[in-house]
Amino acid sequence: MSNTLSTRPARLLSLDALRGFDMFWIMSGDQIIHELAKATGWPLFVWLSGQLHHTVWNGFTFYDMIFPLFLFIAGVSMPYSLQKKVQLAGVDSPELLPAAEKRKLYASMLRRTITLVILGMIVNGLLKFNGLENTRFPSVLGRIGLAWFFGGLIYLNTTVRGQIIWLTGLLLGYWALMMWVPVPGYGAGVLTMDGSLESYLDRILLPGKLHDKVHDPEGVLSTLPAIGTALLGMLTGTFLQRDRPGIDMRKKAYLLCAAGVVLAVLGLLWNRFFPINKRLWSSSFVLYVGGLSLLLFAVFYYVIDVIGWKRWAFPFVIIGMNSIVIYMAAEGMVNFAHTANYIFGGLIHLLPVIWQPVLAAVSVTLIQLVLLYFLYRNKLFLKV
Repeated sequence: MSNTLSTRPARLLSLDALRGFDMFWIMSGDQIIHELAKATGWPLFVWLSGQLHHTVWNGFTFYDMIFPLFLFIAGVSMPYSLQKKVQLAGVDSPELLPAAEKRKLYASMLRRTITLVILGMIVNGLLKFNGLENTRFPSVLGRIGLAWFFGGLIYLNTTVRGQIIWLTGLLLGYWALMMWVPVPGYGAGVLTMDGSLESYLDRILLPGKLHDKVHDPEGVLSTLPAIGTALLGMLTGTFLQRDRPGIDMRKKAYLLCAAGVVLAVLGLLWNRFFPINKRLWSSSFVLYVGGLSLLLFAVFYYVIDVIGWKRWAFPFVIIGMNSIVIYMAAEGMVNFAHTANYIFGGLIHLLPVIWQPVLAAVSVTLIQLVLLYFLYRNKLFLKV
């Protein structure tokens, strides 16, 4: 069998499930763990609760992985979303698509990016506009849109070898800029919140307010390595999509695990010189989290798509298929706690006081899942 695009279905159930698993922790899953830790005091829940907070600066927790994992998943999806177009065009890979077809894709990608930027600003409170100086322009959704867009441009115009070169160049280039370009009043290579080049450029280039006054975790310069995170996903999607002699789906899962370990180790080694830092989206962070993302995806891929154990993942699937809807709703656009208390409040107050917050957190998740199931059953999906 030649090294050509596979004719498998253009959607991986494991990808939807992993996206939902990722989103679960920020829509309400984290609160359940926090309340269980308080109620039980059990070491496991206390440790998990600690992992569901961002690190202050250098270092890593599971919560730091949620955002880049979502961007990685968006990257994995791209080869599958373009599979039909590539097959209809009669070419072997996306970079060989006709120029006219690429222009249509560019326009569609740009619309998606602009939509995500606007939605991200709405999550930031744009509709409560209180003057330009109080408006935050960067956002999680905005970074996903921008990094995915520029990663997509690279993907559509280079071979796999070219994408690896771009990935390497972005990570090394960002490291060089951060370490060698001096910041007025601080010098070069100062990787603090106020002294880093990334923070300095945010203060100069970004209008409105920054997330941390002197720094924004979704700032301008750190978008460069975020493109690398998207490219890692696109390379993963391409690897899965292509048929190679002697490499079946099971072996692909094993190879993804091996690649994940290698990337994570490289990230830890680079951490000695360029600290793992989610707020700076450091190059070591890209490699380390990219490796962990590969490992986690390999597990979901193996269990769901290779072995075929799917039923357990259904709650995650319905979250993943409307991930932007639940993200925006959970970020303050819908008061799920009020609805949950209206429905379950009487039951909650029957419990001992120490357990009431646990059931309250669980009830919020139940309300969210009911909403997502309703949308799923009625085929209502927000397509951006």
